[in-house]
Amino acid sequence: MKRLFLTGLLLACTAASAALCESGKRQSPIDILATSRQTLAPLEFDYHPAALKIANDGHTLRVRFDKGSTLRIGKERFALQQFHFHTPGGDKIGGEEFPMAAHLLHKSPSGQLLAVVVLFRIGAENPLLNTLLPLIPAHADGDHKHPDISLDASSLLPSARGYYRYPGSLTAAPCTEGVDWIVLKQPLTLSPAQLARWRQHYADNMRSVQPLHQRVVLESR
Repeated sequence: MKRLFLTGLLLACTAASAALCESGKRQSPIDILATSRQTLAPLEFDYHPAALKIANDGHTLRVRFDKGSTLRIGKERFALQQFHFHTPGGDKIGGEEFPMAAHLLHKSPSGQLLAVVVLFRIGAENPLLNTLLPLIPAHADGDHKHPDISLDASSLLPSARGYYRYPGSLTAAPCTEGVDWIVLKQPLTLSPAQLARWRQHYADNMRSVQPLHQRVVLESR
């Protein structure tokens, strides 16, 4: 009887999670069309090199970080936890779809989640991807440490730091809302060969754009 109760509770929680993905009003990603342009606090990245720690989770490649790299936005401070990749890019700008995006996930001391989105267009090879693609683990079997390889997440940031900001959600179940989204305006590039090599390992893993539901997208000047 206890097992049946726990199974029923698990199914109910799963159904509730799926329901939020369908009915939530602050879901990600979105198509950034109309914005409110304002003087927003600058993004102050304080990232530091760290020994490479990567994992294939079966859906994407994750690069994890210990404490030390942070992002400050005005009085807000967030610790970098990990970044991973999505194809296609998810968030659109003016209807433009991007072939890939990197999501750099951060958390504040109070537990607030913040995602910094770096979009990619097809173009020149990306040096960071040249480092990571040959190291994708063959199986989803936890973290792989490479103490001889030092990686600085700053290499994943464009030179210009203009951005959009909106209230969003996780992009996979349970689609938890209350996540701050920062989408950098300037894309990076990756080559067609790099995208093809990525797709040898992973199928497209990004959900489609979600309704805005009267949310205001802020844009830095």
